[in-house]
Amino acid sequence: MSEYMIMTDSSCDLPKDYIRERNLDVLNLFYNLDGEVYGGDKQLEIGEFYSKMRNGSMPTTMAVNPEDVAAAMKKRLDEGKDILFIGFSSGLSGSCQNEMLAASEMREAYPDRKIVVVDSLCASMGQGLFVHRALKLKEEGASLEENVKWLEEHKLNLCHQFTVDDLNHLHRGGRVSKATAVLGTLINVKPVLHVDDEGKLIPLRNVRGRKKSLQALVENMAQTIKGFEDDNEEIFISHGDCIEDAKYVAKLVEEQFGPKRFYFSHVGAVIGAHSGPGTVALFYLGCKR
Repeated sequence: MSEYMIMTDSSCDLPKDYIRERNLDVLNLFYNLDGEVYGGDKQLEIGEFYSKMRNGSMPTTMAVNPEDVAAAMKKRLDEGKDILFIGFSSGLSGSCQNEMLAASEMREAYPDRKIVVVDSLCASMGQGLFVHRALKLKEEGASLEENVKWLEEHKLNLCHQFTVDDLNHLHRGGRVSKATAVLGTLINVKPVLHVDDEGKLIPLRNVRGRKKSLQALVENMAQTIKGFEDDNEEIFISHGDCIEDAKYVAKLVEEQFGPKRFYFSHVGAVIGAHSGPGTVALFYLGCKR
């Protein structure tokens, strides 16, 4: 069985220590903030990124560059390794299409190597959890083909529940109307959203008040985790620079479901540019999205 590398892009929002410890190849997505382009060698500390957003800066994002993906793949292919690339949801970005273009180019150049790109239909640490499961399967001895089979069969079991603190960022991204954003802000409405079977961001319900919106994440989890209770020893939670709210959600999850471990991380700049400060997102395996 040929050795293979698992690769992904930075929208997975996995912590730096996690990436380093597992020798995971992560391709950078870039964004523009206040006229400066960040990503790759030029990084902005995530707390400063959210501070700038709170003070009115409005970032814009870019899909991953196919040339960068091809170069990263070539490096591993030259080492004699096959590649399993897990990409950002095609329902939210053109990155996965660019990753597939790069893979097609590399297949022509390396016809004896296996290169598979899986559209995760996931975002943020939902994509991170998807990658985490792939890494565990690889560690357990799964071949590239066996890993891909599991990923394709279970991608729609990867549940995303999240809420935002400021509706105006969702309005900028076309997720809610201007009227909804203005009225919702006035009456303290907090939307609860998820990523659907097409990998798109979809509103589920509106609740009044921040605390109730955080509780709603776990209420939704209780409805969608059925049949997968024993398959969620590890829960992933990302946040838009609001760790205490993320820990509150973890406390509720722990009280109800008792997982063995939580992984926390910031919502990265590429996702955070659209969701804004105060986002809290909960990820787990369930019977449906």
